[in-house]
This record gives sequence, structure tokens and C-alpha cells, in this order.
Amino acid sequence: MPPHSDPNHSRRWLILGIIAVAQLMVVLDATIVNIALPSAQQDLGFSNDSRQWIVTAYALAFGSLLLLGGRLGDLFGRKWTFIGGLIGFSVASAVGGAADSFTVLVASRAAQGVFGAILAPSALGLLATTFTDPAERGKAFGIFGAIAGTGAAIGLLLGGILTEILSWRWCLYVNLLFALPAAIAAFRLLVNQPHPARPRIDVPGALLSAGGLFALVYGFSNSETHSWGHPITIVMLGAAVVLLGAFFAVERRVAHPLLPLRVLADRTRGGAFAGIGIAGIAMFALFLFLTYYMQRTLGFSPIQTGLGFLPLSAAIIVTANVVSQRLLPKFGPRPHMVTGMVLGAVAMLTLTQLGTDSGYATHVLPALILMGIGMGNIFPPAFQAATFGVDRADTGVASAMVNTMQQVGGSIGTALLSSIFASAVTSYANSHAQSPQLIETATVHGYTVAFWIAAAVFAVGAVVVGAIVPSVRPAAAHGAAAEPITAH
Repeated sequence: MPPHSDPNHSRRWLILGIIAVAQLMVVLDATIVNIALPSAQQDLGFSNDSRQWIVTAYALAFGSLLLLGGRLGDLFGRKWTFIGGLIGFSVASAVGGAADSFTVLVASRAAQGVFGAILAPSALGLLATTFTDPAERGKAFGIFGAIAGTGAAIGLLLGGILTEILSWRWCLYVNLLFALPAAIAAFRLLVNQPHPARPRIDVPGALLSAGGLFALVYGFSNSETHSWGHPITIVMLGAAVVLLGAFFAVERRVAHPLLPLRVLADRTRGGAFAGIGIAGIAMFALFLFLTYYMQRTLGFSPIQTGLGFLPLSAAIIVTANVVSQRLLPKFGPRPHMVTGMVLGAVAMLTLTQLGTDSGYATHVLPALILMGIGMGNIFPPAFQAATFGVDRADTGVASAMVNTMQQVGGSIGTALLSSIFASAVTSYANSHAQSPQLIETATVHGYTVAFWIAAAVFAVGAVVVGAIVPSVRPAAAHGAAAEPITAH
């Protein structure tokens, strides 16, 4: 579709602003709540075993409903799903901030996940359909990719500031400052474009995908808190395989599938989805274990920890914009995504050298800068490739696949790396003589083992992306549905 035929095109830069606000809110919400957990636990009096449900409730609802949320935007128009997601997310955040019990807090987090699953695909779908000119598209996706890569670090800083200065409740209330102004602006700026035929929703596909993704995320979450051999873990992961297998079988046969398999069939898009998922697995190690290391070993406060991650954010922002605007049109996504994976592996290998006496400037900072450059090479090209060449009617579900792969990758990373970390700490402590420093030394050893695994994951990602994604660059023609052409 030529740019002038899109009623949103003339307002595209203002629309990018509200999309950026929405994306930032969704991305930072995970880490900002993590910072608030100890204070919330002390205030509401719930147990350590219950604490993980504040994170898991959001992940379950968000991860299991993303495909349905993306398809709703395709069918009914992304203006209303975007605004509905913003308003619902803000209401759920207000309820969570005012929660007087653990049950209310968990329920509000689940509601945040439901509305986030509607909001996130709509935001990326709006971006993909609003920016169709290749040069402008690169700039827009560079900004979007930078936000996606830096949101977690910003969440750590903002969460630390709000928790220390105000209260843990403001880590939830702050979403109203993002969501409500963005919803008002979206109501005034966006023109709704529903599917002209509005086919019926694929109910069997929606139930199977939601059930399968719920079981997958729950299984990984349960393995983190119990074990890989726990009956619930085995049953849930087994159910996920069966339900998702049935989902793909159904999608091959129904007239109007929830996830048209043509979205996955393209090698560039398929490789982008895989790259986003693999990066999600490995990135978990950086934020979780490095946060613990800076606070517990280096003695940083929550605010200092958030500030410590700012070089990562700066490197992502600069790299993402250079890659999207200048390099991606010339070289295509494959070399950048492979380079990003390699740099991610090098950053993790740098962190394997951490010890109990290591310094921030000498050991942590170089790894953060390397990781920032690597993520700036992965996220913007992957987001563009994942939605490039998709029919307008399928943009929402393609965008949902991006978020689904991020969520599933994060869940796998949480379970896999947390269990490896715990095993490494236990093994080290049992094989060394007791001493006052043993616990701290064993803990740092656990971090470094997790970083070794994360480096291996990035290395596998480089091979996978290099093998799947063809050598392509975006076509010079206008239109979101333009086909890629081979780069010579």
C-alpha cells in the first residue's frame, strides 16, 4: 500500500511517539516489578515461595494470549486494540498499586498480562503498517528496537528510584503516567483500519495456542521453583508439546487460521523469530545474575545498579540507530544478527572472568558495552525482518510472534539458567572446605557458570541465524507487503 493511501501516514511521527511509550511500558514492567518485590513482600507479608507468582502470573497471561491478541488487532483494527490494551493495562496497574493482599496483587499482574498481550502486538503492528517508506521504516524500527533492548535496564533504574524514594506501589502506579496520555493521544491520532471482510475468529486455534503456550510457560516456571523432574513440570511440558502440535495441525486445515503458516514459511521471518527467541534466552543471564552481582558482591544500591546498566542502554541506542538507518538497507539482516550474536557471546565470556574482588569498571562495564552493541545489531533487524513482506491483514499476528518468541525465550532462560546456577552453587559449596567466604565465592561461581551457558546459547544463535536467514535486503519499493530481494 502506498504511503499516501494510509490514513495514519501523515501523523506517522506522532504515532511513533505513542508506540514508543507503549513499548517502553510493556518492556520495563518486568524488571521494574522485580526491584519492588522485596518491599512488597515485607508490606503484604507473603512467603518466599509465593513471591515468584507475582512474576509468573504476568508471564502466563501475557505469553499464552499473545497470538490471540495479535489476531484481534488484525480483525477489528489496531486502533481499538491498542487503546483498549493501554486502558486495561493502566487499570490493572492501579489495582496492583493499591493492593492490600497478595491475592489482589497477583490477580492484577495477571490482568496486566492479558492487556499486555493485546497491546504489544498492536504496537508493533501499527509500526509496521504506518512506516512503509524504506528509509523512514529503518529509522522507526531503530527507535523501536532500541526501546525493546533498553527497556529492561531502564526498568531497573526507575524501579530502584521509585522504591527507594517513594514506595514499591509506585512501580505499578507509574504505568498510569505512560498509558493514559498514550491512550488519549492514540484516540486523537489513529484511524482504525479493520479487516475488510472480518473473518470469524479461529476458536479451536485460539484455545489450543493459549493452552499450549500457558502449559509451556508454566512448565518452565515450575522447573525453576521445583525441578525438571517434578511431576507438574513434566506434565505441563508434555501438554505443551501435544497442544502446540495440535494447534499447527489445525492451522493447516482451517479457512481462517489464527496463525497463517505462511507467516512462518518465509526464511527471513523464521530466522528473525528464532533469533529473537535465542537472544531472549541468553539475555536473561545478563539482567538477573549481573543485577545480583552488582548488589550483593559489589554492594551497589538499587539506584546504583540501575545506573550501572545505563552504558548498556546507551550502546544499544547508538548502535540500533546506526544499523537501522545506514547499514541494514545495504547489507540486510543476516550479517547484523550474526554479528550481534557473536558480540553477545564475547560479552558473556568476558563476564565469566568475574570474581569476588572484580571491579565494575574493569570487568562489568566492558561486557555491558559489548552486549549493547550486540543487541543493537540483533533487535532492530530482527523486528524489521519479522514483519517485512507480511500482508497487512497478517501484521498483527506476525507482531505477536515476535513477542511470543521473546516471552518463551525469557521463560526458557529463567528456568534453564536458574537451575544451572543453583546446581553450580551447590556443587561448588559441597566440594570446597567451609570458610567465611565460601557462600559468596560459590555464588559468584554460579554466576560465571550461567554466563558460560549464555555464551554458548549466543554462539548457537549465530549458527542458526546464519544458516536460516538468506542474504537479503529490503526492496526499494514502497509498501509493507513488498517482497525482499536478494542482495548481490
